Amino acid sequence: MQATGRTLTAVLGAALLIGCVSGPAASKQSQGPTGAPTGATGSKGSSADERVLVFSKTAGFRHDSIPAGVAAVKALGAEHGFAVDATEDARAFSARNLARYDAVVFLSTTGDVLDQKQQHAFERYIGQGGGYVGIHAAADTEYDWKFYGGLAGAYFKSHPAIQPARVEVEDRGHPATSHLGESWNRTDEWYDYRSNPRDRAHVLASLDESSYTGATMGGDHPIAWCQEYRGGRSFYTGGGHTQESYADPAFRQHLLGGIRWAVGAAQADCRPEKGYTPLFDGSAESLARWKQAGPGSFSLADDGTLTSSGGLGLLWYGASEFGSYSLKLDWKMASASGDDNSGVFVGFPASDDPWSAVDNGYEIQIDATDAPDRTTGAVYSFQSADVAKRDRALNPPGEWNTYEIRVEGERLRVWLNGVKVNDYTNTDPARSLRDGHVGIQNHGAEDRVSFRDVRIKQLPARAAAQGD
Repeated sequence: MQATGRTLTAVLGAALLIGCVSGPAASKQSQGPTGAPTGATGSKGSSADERVLVFSKTAGFRHDSIPAGVAAVKALGAEHGFAVDATEDARAFSARNLARYDAVVFLSTTGDVLDQKQQHAFERYIGQGGGYVGIHAAADTEYDWKFYGGLAGAYFKSHPAIQPARVEVEDRGHPATSHLGESWNRTDEWYDYRSNPRDRAHVLASLDESSYTGATMGGDHPIAWCQEYRGGRSFYTGGGHTQESYADPAFRQHLLGGIRWAVGAAQADCRPEKGYTPLFDGSAESLARWKQAGPGSFSLADDGTLTSSGGLGLLWYGASEFGSYSLKLDWKMASASGDDNSGVFVGFPASDDPWSAVDNGYEIQIDATDAPDRTTGAVYSFQSADVAKRDRALNPPGEWNTYEIRVEGERLRVWLNGVKVNDYTNTDPARSLRDGHVGIQNHGAEDRVSFRDVRIKQLPARAAAQGD
C-alpha cells in the first residue's frame, strides 16, 4: 500500500526529530568463559553496538534538568560505545521506529505523553524484549495506563523539599549499584510513591527515612529497582531531579549501569528478593562467624569485599548448618588474567581440612576455561551447567555476578544472574545435601576471586520436590 503525502510527511518529520538511524537495533553478543562470542542474546540483530532513545516529552511539570540529563546520556553513550538519539516527539513510538532501539529512556517525562496507538506500539516493543529506563519523573507519567505503571514499578505520590539523604544500597551486584558502598549520601528531590514496588521488582537501593525530613512511606522506601517485565527489562531510579545530579560521577555511573542492563550489555538478577538473612554483610563482625580451613586466606576491603589469596583453602560459615535453603552471593573474577578458580561449597561437615568439603560436599564452580563440568555454573565434576544459558547470563571477568544456589532435599539448583543454569539431583547417600555447611574457596596463589553480600533464606522442607 502506498503512503499518502500526509503520512509520508509525518514519518519524515519524526525521523528528522529523532535522528537518522539505519538498520535494526543491535543486541549485545554474550561472551563465553573463554571470551569468544556465543551468539546474539535477543531478536534485534547480531551487532555488538547498542542504540538508546531518550524520550523527554512533558505534559505536566517540566524539569529544568532535562537538557543536562540528555547531555549526560549522550556523553555516556559516546564514552561507552552505544548510540543515543533524543526526542520529545511521541511519533517516535511506532513499531518500526522502536525496533531500532535496545532501550528507551523516559527522562523526567510527566503526564500523558503517548496516545493509544503509541502505547500499543511500546507494549509490543517491551514484549519483544525491549528495554525501559525510567529516570525521576518517569514515575509521574501515564497514570491511566496500567501497563506503564507496572513497567515503571510505582507511581509518584509526593515529595518534600530538595535535601541531603542517605541511600542504603541493597544490591551491589547490579551494574547500576556495583560501584557504590553500602550507603550513598547525596542531595536530590526524594519521591514518595503510591505503592511499594518491592513485591514486584528487585529493589537495588532504598532511602533511610531517618536521614531526611518529609518521607511518608513508613520506613520501607525503595528508590531504585529493576525487573523483568512482560518480556522486556525495566530499570528505574528516583534520582535525577537536579541539574547537579548529571555532573555527579557516581550518579552517572548509576545511570550507565541501568542502561547497560536494560539493553542487555550486562546481566543481573532482577527477580524480587525478600526474606534473606546476611551471613556476611561486609563487616568484620559478620566475618567473625566464619572459619578458615587450610592455607591461604581472604582479605577484607573497606568496601566490604572479600578477595581470595594463597593456597588451597576454604572459608566456611561455622555458626550453623543448613538444610533446605536459598543461598545468594555476589562474585567476580578479579585477577589481571581474568581466568581465576574458585567456587561455593554446600552440604559438607564441619572440618579444619578443606579437602573434607571436596570429598563430602558439592562445589558450584567459578572458573573460566576448564572442562564443561568444571567451569562456572557447574556442580564440579558431577554436572555441567547449561552452557548456552550460562554464557548468555555471565558477565565477563572484572564485573560482578550473582549466584543463587537453592538446596531442597537432594536437589541442587543454580541461578546465575537470575537465569537457571543447573539442576542437579544427588543420588549418593554418602554425600547427602539435606544438611551441612556453606563456604567459599580460595583455590591457589594466583587466583583472585572476590565475594560480597552472602545471604540465605531458609525454605520449608516440603518444597523439596516442587518446581521453580
